[in-house]
Amino acid sequence: MSLESEADLPAEAVLPGTLPEGLRAELVAFRRDLHMHPELGNQEFRTTAAIKARLEKAGLHPRVLAVGTGLVCDIGDWSVGAPPALALRADIDALPIPDTKSECSYRSTVPDRAHACGHDVHTTVVLGAGLVLADLHKRGLLPRPVRLVFQPAEEVLPGGAADAIECGVLEGVGRILAVHCDPRVDAGRIGLRAGAITSACDRLEISLDGPGGHTARPHLTTDLVTAAARVVTDVPAIVARRIDTRAGLAVTWGRIESGHAPNVIPQHAELSGTVRCLDIEAWRQAPDVVVAAIDEVANLHRAKSEINYVRGVPPVVNDPAVTDLLRDAMTARRGAASVEGTEQSLGGEDFSWYLEHVPGAMARLGVRTPGERTVRDLHQGDFDADESAITVGVELFTAAALLDGAS
Repeated sequence: MSLESEADLPAEAVLPGTLPEGLRAELVAFRRDLHMHPELGNQEFRTTAAIKARLEKAGLHPRVLAVGTGLVCDIGDWSVGAPPALALRADIDALPIPDTKSECSYRSTVPDRAHACGHDVHTTVVLGAGLVLADLHKRGLLPRPVRLVFQPAEEVLPGGAADAIECGVLEGVGRILAVHCDPRVDAGRIGLRAGAITSACDRLEISLDGPGGHTARPHLTTDLVTAAARVVTDVPAIVARRIDTRAGLAVTWGRIESGHAPNVIPQHAELSGTVRCLDIEAWRQAPDVVVAAIDEVANLHRAKSEINYVRGVPPVVNDPAVTDLLRDAMTARRGAASVEGTEQSLGGEDFSWYLEHVPGAMARLGVRTPGERTVRDLHQGDFDADESAITVGVELFTAAALLDGAS
């Protein structure tokens, strides 16, 4: 699509919280353009340029973040004495996996890159909300300043949110909102939950070393394969007895590698996996507990251990009052039946870093076509979204901005 295209926003056509038909079509085209040109974390130069160009066409003044990708854009009255702003956050990066949608006119044109988590939808929703809110501000209908945050590198631990915060995106912000695509929820609906809605997620990388030897004489050396196997099986069990089981802490392995011959005890083994946790206080304890358990098992088997515990993200903990704001906004736009409860997920999301500083909430945005039976999960190459969800997200954010300013 051409980034030079325009959507008219005549005052008489834009009621508070309503998306004009011309802009609706443009946003679908914008999303498809992003979907065809996915970029990995901290490499989102084309994506950043596309967002910037459209906001500037609307007369706004976006600012690229100091990290080189991503941007912020302020709307409304930011003068001294203005109320704290409402921030709307979108993540703009893609995943390093191939797009496997065989019959799709807008599938990825970049090998082994895909918007398989819906970030193209998130970005388009915040862009669309910004364009509608900017028009409402021109008409004197925006009661509170709004900041659009287009954040890079959500998929890169510990997440680009920390860099965005360092760049000052939360200065002057009182609340922050986000959506995340959910293929288990029908388009036209959102899922909400007060309190924790995602999990903490950290990464483990372990090296085990020993002198090696002959498999005929394991008693004369460090039986490194057995040591690695015991770390895999024993560490999760030990941790489960040292942290309250109600915290839902799970150590899960994704890779183990060692040795080259059946009759040679190797000198080196590598393991990697994740640590996920539903409770934020238990997450804070996790590094000490997990590292101590690994060392104990390794020492028991006379293996030297080197542990790289990579801090990821805490759980996203939705503020109850901000969750109510999203519920009220969605109800005002689409009725009470458009809101459903949702479970806490074991997935991680770096939106949690913003909530360490200001109250906020994330809604699950339904992207499943009503009646569809095919399950297209996140982080899979065939993932796609019902594009009517873009309109829903824009109207949700627009209504939330109006209700937040009126409260």
